[in-house]
Amino acid sequence: MNIQTLLNQRIQAAMVAAGAPETAPALTRQSAKVQFGDYQANGIMGVAKSLKMNPRELAQKVVDGLDLSDIAEKVEIAGPGFINIFLKNAWLGKELVALRQSERLDVPSVAAPETVVVDYSSPNLAKEMHVGHLRSTVIGDAVVRTLEFLGHRVVRQNHVGDWGTQFGMLLAYMERLRSEKAEISMALSDLETFYRTAKTCFDDDAGFADRARELVVALQSGDKDCLALWDEFIDISLTHCEETYKMLGVSLERQHVMPESAYNDDLQNVVNELTEQNLLKEDQGAQCVFLEEFANKEGEITPIIVQKTGGGFLYSTTDLAAVRFRQHTLEANRVLYFVDARQSLHFQQIFTLSRKAGFVKPETQLEHMPFGTVMGSDGKPFKTRSGGVAKLSSLLEEAQERAYQLVSSKNPDMSEEELRNISRVVGIASVKYADLSKNRTSDYVFNWDTMLSFEGNTAPYLLYAYSRVASIVKRSEMDVASLTGEIKVEASQERALAMKLCQFEEAIQQVANDGMPHFLCAYLYELAGTFMTFYEACPILNAEEDVKNSRLQLALNTASTLQLGLSLLGIETLERM
Repeated sequence: MNIQTLLNQRIQAAMVAAGAPETAPALTRQSAKVQFGDYQANGIMGVAKSLKMNPRELAQKVVDGLDLSDIAEKVEIAGPGFINIFLKNAWLGKELVALRQSERLDVPSVAAPETVVVDYSSPNLAKEMHVGHLRSTVIGDAVVRTLEFLGHRVVRQNHVGDWGTQFGMLLAYMERLRSEKAEISMALSDLETFYRTAKTCFDDDAGFADRARELVVALQSGDKDCLALWDEFIDISLTHCEETYKMLGVSLERQHVMPESAYNDDLQNVVNELTEQNLLKEDQGAQCVFLEEFANKEGEITPIIVQKTGGGFLYSTTDLAAVRFRQHTLEANRVLYFVDARQSLHFQQIFTLSRKAGFVKPETQLEHMPFGTVMGSDGKPFKTRSGGVAKLSSLLEEAQERAYQLVSSKNPDMSEEELRNISRVVGIASVKYADLSKNRTSDYVFNWDTMLSFEGNTAPYLLYAYSRVASIVKRSEMDVASLTGEIKVEASQERALAMKLCQFEEAIQQVANDGMPHFLCAYLYELAGTFMTFYEACPILNAEEDVKNSRLQLALNTASTLQLGLSLLGIETLERM
């Protein structure tokens, strides 16, 4: 049950009955302090101003016509026109029973599912995935999981970079290795080394550079031998990506790859359609679009270059073709792009041009989901100790090893197999959660000690909280299926936990709406803390039978919510730590 939605509906109806327009928002929010109730409706002031009414008078009319007798203990007017709502304990108890009996924790699927295309991860196949790909991958995956859970039709699109000038250089180096009878797959086992060597050849050998340029033309022209060489490179590169995705625990697979090259045959069509609509202008031999919406104070416009002098295409052309494909072939209602904040202007221009050109329907949502940078302690983009860009696979391996040292020191008698499994879960979860728990649009500092800490808003803390709740239920020696009946909400700590449990749907709805998993992370952290406070104040295993039954159900609801919430973030849980 989404309490916020329920209250919004009822308060909005009462506002309309009091003379407000039908579109007037109730603006119901969780209250910041307990003295202001559980929820607070803040929409009265804005509506009263538009109606030229006294806000408190309008608030009184709304309250007089508002029927919340089935769910609220008290409704009061505060300040200039806020409406404070105090929910009934008995109603909360009934909601918790419904939550307990539902595999989905009483979260309904959406009534009108949308087709949501999500563009995320998108590594450049010329190199191995590095720490810069972490945010797009884990944030995008958490949002994908949440949208699917809510019942939307989600289409994953891994828009990998597999085309362009740099691939001529790589193909030329593969060609040289083949002529030397070298094993190409072995050379490609370390893509970073392969790329650096090819780049050195390109920079130092004019003949090699000329051959690389020839191979780009051959590749784009569909030369069979060149394409065969390119296919071999792409296959090995994607295998590197798949290994990292598996280690990271994200849901991207080979079938979700929709590379730049997939749009190659449609690029000229994009140019032709823009020409037909008189949107293209030639500038210094290139075909460009000048959008007045992006003029600076001096009236100067940075153009969108769609076709270079000589006929080559750019990222903008491919992105326009991708918009067309996602609208007309995938029939998207909503398209989310998890790409770093530095590309914000690019996507604003692409979205604006796509609408002007009719590549998307007016009602289709195109949303850039920008994210900040992973920083080192020096305040610069995170790098290895040697100063290079950190490979994502190496980072994840180090996380697991650090977790192993931590976990084994706390559990000297645990078997090696269990230690390794716990270390794998804790290590990967720590890296992912450290990223997911930060506001998507902010930069954050990568810090091993912080992310592996058992204190604060971290993965180890939440994993420990879940395992602790699970151990309490296990120590009760009760058949979980037999735990039925009334859930009593009486003590203040029981009430705080009950309220937090009933707000799960609101948290995941925020993730789906805004593409910001940190809302769910904050919720799970607060839930874990609220449970710890409840557990310290309210005995469970030593309580009287009916109280014990009720509190064990509260514990089970907490465990189920923590487990489902973490799974939506792409994080495994552990029964023992």
